[in-house]
Order: sequence, then structure tokens, then C-alpha cells
Amino acid sequence: MDRVLNVGYIGNGKATNRYHIPFMLTLPEKFRVKTIYARHIRNDAWDAVPGATYVDDLDAVLGDPAIDIVEICTPSRCHFEHAKAALRAGKHVVVDKPFAGSEAEAAELFELARAQGVTVQCFQNRRFDSDYVTARTVYDSGKLGHVFEVVTSYDYFRPHMMDGVGLDPIDNAAYGHATHCLDQLIAWFGVPDRFHAEVRQTKGAGAAVDYFDYDLYYDELNLKATAHANYASAFLRPSFAVYGDRGAYLKMEKDQQERDLKHFYLPAGHPDFGQDSLEQYGLLRYVDETGAMREERVPSERTSYAQFYEALFETVAHGAPQLVKPEETLAQMRILEAGMTLAR
Repeated sequence: MDRVLNVGYIGNGKATNRYHIPFMLTLPEKFRVKTIYARHIRNDAWDAVPGATYVDDLDAVLGDPAIDIVEICTPSRCHFEHAKAALRAGKHVVVDKPFAGSEAEAAELFELARAQGVTVQCFQNRRFDSDYVTARTVYDSGKLGHVFEVVTSYDYFRPHMMDGVGLDPIDNAAYGHATHCLDQLIAWFGVPDRFHAEVRQTKGAGAAVDYFDYDLYYDELNLKATAHANYASAFLRPSFAVYGDRGAYLKMEKDQQERDLKHFYLPAGHPDFGQDSLEQYGLLRYVDETGAMREERVPSERTSYAQFYEALFETVAHGAPQLVKPEETLAQMRILEAGMTLAR
């Protein structure tokens, strides 16, 4: 299938216009944004995408035989039903995080995709965060010796961010942000042999979950990988910390792409988009082959969320395996569910 793929969006909010479309537009030889659906069309919220048609009739997306891929960018509680509808219409589907509300829902979507002869996967753009990719590069270098612990943090200082949210799992911090952290670790090391899940409500019973801590254990690697965060961290913990018996690597700040996007500094026309400064580089300290302790800054890898779409094109156009595999998402949902059973 050597042609431009047509894409329809369900949802026209922040996710669509900040995290998806700007990167798809960098690949005009592979994708065309054909149709964008929203219940209420508001042209004042986001700039219109050139050439795209805006509709308030969902069938204009699902019933259009020219649309190859449907992206689900609606509120979290709508993801499952909208994904099912798009799969039943025979479309390849990308679902913004969280993928579903439970492992059972996720399994139903994967089975439906298989029956329809199409694909469905979660939009895990943060597999292309520079801090994550650089941490993996350091790990692969062998300079740290045997790595026994990897920790990733997704902290904020937003003490009131979850006020009034309630206890529906899909609206809580775990489903909102741990989805990225867990996916990064599972993509890196695979489905864990076992795990420990902990969530907390720092404002007490009945309040939303605003703290999570997941430990993933890989027995053959003798390694523990941790994903944790809380929303009241006045001092943010390192985005990535990698510990080995010959050294350690720390990267304090997260990927620059999101900060640029929040300032409407978009990838198109900005060659420095998402690029770390020297001061943002991670720090590597290790014992070299002579026994001397060395310390050096590690340049951040250049990455782009457009890499998700490059992989998506290969899957839909050429039948390549999908980037985010069903077993990875099912494992993530299982871990998220286990944690939310602790909320009260």
C-alpha cells in the first residue's frame, strides 16, 4: 500500500491538537488528516488543520471508506466505546491513553481487531521521550556493569490537581500518567515476572489517587524497575535513575517536547524543537576499565513523537508488527487494576 493514509480523529481537544496532529503533519508523504469529529465544532479553540473536514456526525468518520485509521482522542471514559465502534467499522485504531478501563476491556478490543483483520494500539508516544531513549542507550553501553535498578518518576507540584476527581479509576493519576511510565519499562524489559502495585490518596479516603508506586521484577536480569510519582513534589525526583555495580546515571528533567508543545512551539519549522540544552543532559558516573572513577554529561538523544507515526505507517501500509504490542498493554492494564483495588 504505497499511498498516503487517510486519518480520521474522534475528538478535537488538546490531545488531538497538541500531541497527535502536529507530528502527523511532519509526515505529509505518509498521512493526511482527512476528517475531525467533535460533538460541538469550535473553530476558536485550535487552529483548523489545512485540508481537514470538521464534522459533528460520527458516521462521517466511521462510515467513510476512504479513512484508513481512526484515532480516539476523547475523554478517557469514552475510549473503550469509541474504539469498539471504529473497529467494527473496519478501521485501524489508535487509542490515546489510557487504552481502556480494565484488562478485560483491553482484551475485548484486541480480539475485535483480530476478528476484523485490523490493528488497535495505545498511543504510547513517550517511547520516544529523549530521557527514556538516552537512559536505554546508557544501559546498553555496559558502562554501568550489572544494572540492578531502574527508577522513573513522573512528579508534579500540583497539590490540587486531582481535587474533586473522585475514585473512578480511569480518571485517576495512575491511569493518567502511570500508563506512560509502565509502558516505557515494559517496552524496555518486557512483561515482568511479578510486580508490586501501590497507590495512595494523600488527601484521605474518598479522594482521588494522586500517588503511585509500581515495582516490576525481572528475575533473570536480577533487576527491579520502578515507576512512581506524586503530585505534591516541591522537589522533583530524577526523571530516570539507572543504578549498576560499576556506576549510575541520573537524568533530572523529562523530555523537552512536552514543554515546547505547551508553549505552542511546534515541530514544524523549528529544528531545535524538543532539544535539551547542555544543562539538561543527564550525568553518568562510573568506574572505567582502569579502575578510575569517571563523570561525564551524556548528550540527550534526538527523538520525536513523529516516530510513533512512522511505525504506525509501516504497520498499516506494509503489515509490520505494531509498535505497542497487545501483550504489553494487557500487562500494563493488569498492573494498573491491581493498584486501584487499594483505593478506598
